[in-house]
Amino acid sequence: MSTLNRLNAPTRFLALTLLAVTLGCAGSRQAGGQSAPDLLYVANQGGATVSVIDIESQELVATVDLQEFGFSETAKPHHIAVEPDGSHWYVSLIGESRVVKFTRDNEMVASVEFETPGMLVLDPDTEDLFVARSMTAVNPPARVGVIQRNDMSSVEEIDIFFPRPHALTLTDDGATVYTASLAENKIMAIDVESEETTLTTLNGANRSLVQFAISPDGRTMVAGGHIDGKFAFFDISDRANPTLVQDLPVNAGPWHPVFTPDGRFVYFGNKMADTITVLDVESKSVMKIIEGRSVAQPHGSAVSADGRFVFISNQNGNGAWTPSSGNPADGTGNVVVIDTSTNAIVKTIEVGTNPSGMGTRPR
Repeated sequence: MSTLNRLNAPTRFLALTLLAVTLGCAGSRQAGGQSAPDLLYVANQGGATVSVIDIESQELVATVDLQEFGFSETAKPHHIAVEPDGSHWYVSLIGESRVVKFTRDNEMVASVEFETPGMLVLDPDTEDLFVARSMTAVNPPARVGVIQRNDMSSVEEIDIFFPRPHALTLTDDGATVYTASLAENKIMAIDVESEETTLTTLNGANRSLVQFAISPDGRTMVAGGHIDGKFAFFDISDRANPTLVQDLPVNAGPWHPVFTPDGRFVYFGNKMADTITVLDVESKSVMKIIEGRSVAQPHGSAVSADGRFVFISNQNGNGAWTPSSGNPADGTGNVVVIDTSTNAIVKTIEVGTNPSGMGTRPR
C-alpha cells in the first residue's frame, strides 16, 4: 500500500488547504488555464454505459459506451471515483471483474482485474484506490482491494473476515477505511498505514448496511440499512471503534447517503419506497420527504461543490417514470436535481439503463 507520500499532520493540513484554494472556486483546469466544468459520472449498470453530466449546466454532455472499448453488454458498471483535479475517473465493472481508468476526455487508460468490484473510494493524497465487492455477487471474496491507480498495475487485498463487504468510505485524513457486511451486522475499520483491522459488531437483526458517508468535520459516519429500514449515526472520534449513537426509522430501502458541504443535512434515496429523505444532522431527524414521478427506485447520490444542488440517480426498474421513448418499461433511468434551498426537484435528466452509483471530484 502506498504510504511514502503520506505527510505529517501540519504539512498535510497546509497541503490540503492549498489544494482547496486551488480547486475550490473554478473546478479543474484545462490547458491554457481555462476552467473546466465539474462533471458528474453516472454508472448505467443495465446498459454498459456511463452518462456524463455537467454539474453547473445540469446537461448530459457525453455517454461513454463501454462496448466500444471491448467490454460486453453485460459489463455492469456500478460505481465511479474521480481524481481531485478531474483528470481521470474510475469505474467498477461487475460483469467484467475489472476496475477501469479513463481520462477526462473519456479515453481508456488502463484496467485491472478484481473479482466482482462494487463501491470505490480514492485517497486524494496517495495513489490508493480502494474497492469493495458488488451487492449482486452471491459469495465474493471476503477482502477489500487496494489498487495503485497511477498505473493500475497492482492490486493488494486485505482480509475482512466477514461475508459480502460492500459499503466503503475513507476518513478525510486518509488514515482509516470502513467497510460493512451486507450479510452480517459487522463493520471493519482498516488502518491504512499498518493494515490492522478492528471489527465492530452491531446488535439486533441484520441491517444490511448499503453505503457509508462521513460528515465534513470527520466526526460522524452514517449508513442506511436496506433490510431494517433504519438510518444509523456513528460517532467515529475513535477511528478504530465506530459507536452507534442513534437509529432513525426512515422509509424503506435507504441507499447511498451524501452530506451537504456544510454538514447540516444528509440526503439519500429510499429505493423500496420511491422517495428521497432529507435529514437534519444536528437533531438527527427527518426534515423532508421528497416525492415525484421521476423518483423511481433511487440509488446513487452526489452534491455540487457549493452545496446548492443534490443529484439522485433513479433506476426506474418499476416503470414509475416515463422516459422520452414513451415506454416506461424500457429500463431507462434518470438523475433528479434537487435545489437544497427549497428541497424541490428542479430538473430530471434522462440517462441510461438502470443507473446506479455516481461520482464527482472529492472536495
